[in-house]
Amino acid sequence: MSFMGSMTTSATGMTAQQLRTDLISQNLANVNTTRDENGEPYRRKIAVFKEKTNNGFGSVLNRALGTSGEGVKVSMVAEDMETDMKMVYDPSHPDADANGYVTYPNVDTVTEMTNMIDATRSYEANVTAFNASKQMLLKTLEIGK
Repeated sequence: MSFMGSMTTSATGMTAQQLRTDLISQNLANVNTTRDENGEPYRRKIAVFKEKTNNGFGSVLNRALGTSGEGVKVSMVAEDMETDMKMVYDPSHPDADANGYVTYPNVDTVTEMTNMIDATRSYEANVTAFNASKQMLLKTLEIGK
């Protein structure tokens, strides 16, 4: 992998983790949102990552040589349909159903904070890798003097 390739990989990782952090912040901001613009309770959003590929000649050659990895991209932002919504008994709430239960979002604050720490650490790791590549490139340029 070239120096620029490693820097590009780190940069795409930082961009993906930034979007992940934004989604986590959005989830935390909507932890008590019982009705969105469609009248439904807010659903937790998650980023789905995918390997970033390019079909150019250089990419095909690199894959043929056994080197892979052009970074990561967010392929989609999905709603979490697996985690159950929280049902809370509160008959005085304006969004309560006929039985007095209010449907709250499937956002768990502890899970979101754990994911936030993970995203922050991943971002920091990509910054460290980017800076290491940059330092190696600068040292290489100094050798040529």
